[in-house]
Amino acid sequence: MSAVQKLQLGTDPNWWKGAVIYQIYPRSFQDSDGDGVGDLAGITSRLDYIAGLGVDAIWISPFFKSPMKDFGYDVSDYCDVDPMFGTLADFDGLIAKAHALGLRVMIDLVMSHTSDQHEWFTESRADATNPKSDWYVWSDPKPDGTPPNNWLSIFGGSAWEWDTRRCQYYLHNFLTSQPDLNFHNPDVRAALLDVAQFWLDRGVDGFRLDTINFYFHDDALRSNPPLAPELRNATIAPSVNPYNHQEHLYSKNRPENLDFLREFRALLDQYGAATVGEVGDAQRGLEILGEYTAGDDLMQMCYAFEFLAADPLTAPRVVEVLNALDEKAPDGWACWAFSNHDVMRHASRWDLSDAAQRLFALLIMSMRGSVCLYQGEELGLPEAEVAFEDLQDPYGIQFWPEFKGRDGCRTPMVWEQNNRAGGFTTGAPWLPVSPAHLPRAAATQGADDTILAHYKRALAFRAAHSALIDGDHGALAAVGDVVTFERYNAEETVFCAFNMGDNGAIVDVPPGDWAAIGTELGAAAFTGGAAALAPWQALFLRREGVAR
Repeated sequence: MSAVQKLQLGTDPNWWKGAVIYQIYPRSFQDSDGDGVGDLAGITSRLDYIAGLGVDAIWISPFFKSPMKDFGYDVSDYCDVDPMFGTLADFDGLIAKAHALGLRVMIDLVMSHTSDQHEWFTESRADATNPKSDWYVWSDPKPDGTPPNNWLSIFGGSAWEWDTRRCQYYLHNFLTSQPDLNFHNPDVRAALLDVAQFWLDRGVDGFRLDTINFYFHDDALRSNPPLAPELRNATIAPSVNPYNHQEHLYSKNRPENLDFLREFRALLDQYGAATVGEVGDAQRGLEILGEYTAGDDLMQMCYAFEFLAADPLTAPRVVEVLNALDEKAPDGWACWAFSNHDVMRHASRWDLSDAAQRLFALLIMSMRGSVCLYQGEELGLPEAEVAFEDLQDPYGIQFWPEFKGRDGCRTPMVWEQNNRAGGFTTGAPWLPVSPAHLPRAAATQGADDTILAHYKRALAFRAAHSALIDGDHGALAAVGDVVTFERYNAEETVFCAFNMGDNGAIVDVPPGDWAAIGTELGAAAFTGGAAALAPWQALFLRREGVAR
């Protein structure tokens, strides 16, 4: 990184705290060569747009070499770019332009498993005596030939696959073509730290760590106990998946993971880099988030799935989750998201009106924590309808029609309306562009009253108030459809109220010398006493110092 780029970005080691990170799904962001698949050069060409939003960083989903059976989350070479996305030189150019624009770059690092086409696995499966024979999780069968335990795959069926070369089973928490690495082997851990260093040396500012709680397995291979039916939910896997019938005590969430995360953090600190970890657990997500982000020697931030779930986001639910975070992760730091590449877009998941989408944008910008915005969220994109014959996602193909998979949130970004491919490609897109998305294309949203303009104002509002970036929170309450809380630091206190309902509401404002802010966002006016909120309207009040 040049001295000019360093100056542009600054050297604050806590840059991640309260940052807004824009997630890019590279297959679907921008295609530069007409093959119908997005690429790194396409991302680079759109960095001015992203910087114009006012975000702090980008997170790019995997672009490593891969057979693409899980669209890049099955890595066959950690230290090279898949040709469909470009070259390492293209990535270097992306880094240079992003840094010049003041954007930090985080990349998706998939460490829990590789592709079965990775050279490590090719060597490991050859026999039980080669140098990498213990780099993956291998086990003899039970005497009757069945798998060693009852562990299940998130993608359906047993988490064990028989391999005829070694006449043993190997573990795969996801597709059979995604064998799990053996983190109990120190050589595996060292190799993965080398991978991270490779990308840090190329200038990345951090990582999104895929399935961070899946790294270690129980070395004794004990079976998971059953989960009581009343505790089952579909936060991580669809309800039709028997994965929800187990309490995953032994196949993931192992305490040994903490020592590895400390090793990883020590490497990050040498570069001033940061991570956001994906905690995939339906019962203990916030608790694990707290474990993994406590103190200064573990991960900077993690996200669980509470606000990515299908459960309607109501005022009581917001308070319930934030209070649970305070209880289970008092020293932790969350990274909130309403949408990403793994779940239905929240505009459709929660059946949100335009007014509700705008309010939710203000809500996520106001909660204590960092924020991830998913590409197209700022355009108000709904979930796309994808016909079965057009499906690409193996998850959806497996559980169709009760679960349609993840393709509906992964369709191409829409840049132009007068183009069947939405300006994404000059060729045939890898997933069809939704006709319902075209009227919301970025080029059509230049007016001041569009949802894109609203997101830009919301981002600018957050950036203007330090209490919203890294301040604490308190006075959490839900009355009817209205959620209220305060954000505060030594400089200011911001009182936040959100009417998450279709009826007007009156909000009691705590005593203090308050001034209304955020009126450019459509927030309510305030003249003292109680405040009247229209349906789906926010209220922001500010005073100097901590109002306690």
